[in-house]
Amino acid sequence: MTTSAAAHPADHGHSHGNKQRFITGSALAVLLTAIPFWLVMSGGLHSGSATALTIFAFAMVQIVVHVVYFLHVDTKSEGGWTLMATLFTAIIVVLTIVGSIWVMYHLDVNMMPMPTAPGGMGAMH
Repeated sequence: MTTSAAAHPADHGHSHGNKQRFITGSALAVLLTAIPFWLVMSGGLHSGSATALTIFAFAMVQIVVHVVYFLHVDTKSEGGWTLMATLFTAIIVVLTIVGSIWVMYHLDVNMMPMPTAPGGMGAMH
């Protein structure tokens, strides 16, 4: 059985990674997990909101590390279309989350309170 060029698509010189990139990505992932874990366990930041924001920042950086080092999404892969699709997806996800939070917040603020009956059971029986 012979193999033809049509059976194997051209690689275009782009590698899906090597051992060094995998080791670098793994080390960064472990580091970006260990630091927030240490912050929570040691109480390194005295403010709960500062700790939450720090963990969120580390999570965002870790997402980028995973996308670049393990999913190999960059401007070179598939002519940049993989990166464009990823950015489009990220924008849609952010719009959905922010829009949902906005709607829930405004519903909570603008809802009229239910009148309570003398027995404390509410208006509906």
